[in-house]
Amino acid sequence: MFYVSDIITTPPAEFGSELQRKVYESFAALGIPFERVDTDPGITMEDCQHIDAKIGVRIVKTIFVCNRQQTEFYLYVTTDDRPFVTREFCGALGIPRVSFASAELLWEKTGVQVGATTILSAVLPQAAGVHLVMDRSVADSEWFACTDGTATCFVKIKTIDLLEKYLAGKQLTIID
Repeated sequence: MFYVSDIITTPPAEFGSELQRKVYESFAALGIPFERVDTDPGITMEDCQHIDAKIGVRIVKTIFVCNRQQTEFYLYVTTDDRPFVTREFCGALGIPRVSFASAELLWEKTGVQVGATTILSAVLPQAAGVHLVMDRSVADSEWFACTDGTATCFVKIKTIDLLEKYLAGKQLTIID
């Protein structure tokens, strides 16, 4: 049985990563209320269905890709049921073909391990050069739920708080 805690409205007692600490510090500093659940490692889509049921909203899918030269990086937030089609993604942005970045580059640029990819990484200094991209359907939804930088904790916040407070001052491209 996949473990998902009851809803929690306080930060974790201990942080599993620097990013996780910064996420909750940012929420506090920006006055962003949140709900979270602790879980077994949520890696698969089936795992996320258990989390969705508890948190009351679907967890977004976040993909980390780069160009062939590994000089341009993209964090792409989409719905869990939308397949990633490179041609469509690149066409929407007017960029050359991209592919999935390595686990090492994911860690270096966003401070997360595979399975914990999140747009919340944007608070880290090393993520400053990473392009943030989001599907319009995600941007237009009332709620936003994703990992908090670990694969064992998922947060839910108002999408407007993410866009207007958490990501304020960051360049975000919204695509259809």
